[in-house]
Amino acid sequence: MLQLILASKSPRRRELLSNLGVPIKTMVSNINEEEIKNPNPVKLAQEIAYRKALKVKEDLDEDGIIIAADTVVYCNGFLAKPKDKEDAYNMITILSGKKHQVITGFAIISTANGKEVLDSETTNVYFKKLSPEEIARYVATGEPMDKAGGYGIQGYGSLLVERIEGDYFNVVGLPLFKLNNRMEKDFKISLLPRISG
Repeated sequence: MLQLILASKSPRRRELLSNLGVPIKTMVSNINEEEIKNPNPVKLAQEIAYRKALKVKEDLDEDGIIIAADTVVYCNGFLAKPKDKEDAYNMITILSGKKHQVITGFAIISTANGKEVLDSETTNVYFKKLSPEEIARYVATGEPMDKAGGYGIQGYGSLLVERIEGDYFNVVGLPLFKLNNRMEKDFKISLLPRISG
């Protein structure tokens, strides 16, 4: 199997693939995501993921399958990573008691044959109604600071989420089910381990 390259600095995406026992190399793309604009959250997430994959392809000196992803949080507008604690507090206040969408766009590129696939997954997330004190206590954990939308569902953020509709792993940052489906369909590669012997 060709080397799998994850074009991401996200520890959560790396951990999701590592938990499957997938041997993966990580390369950081270092693109300027703020330069990429699109009012459509699905197209924006896909475009950022595609640019990440292309940048890593430029820097790669071996054949492989590049996987890149970008996650956006949308609630009557985009909620990026908080700039500071006040910004995080305001984001969680916006999400409190509401439904929002988490969209992860992903790109898969084979450097061996040039094949490219773009796709995305959307999950509806419902926050419980939070008191100002609860929001302040959550922000004080420091968890919101490096996450789109200002929360991490796999950590303390799980205590804020009433329910979801869709793929949980998509909210963490990588829709494993759809990613594996596209890799099987388009690249004849499965993330399920092979039976040896």
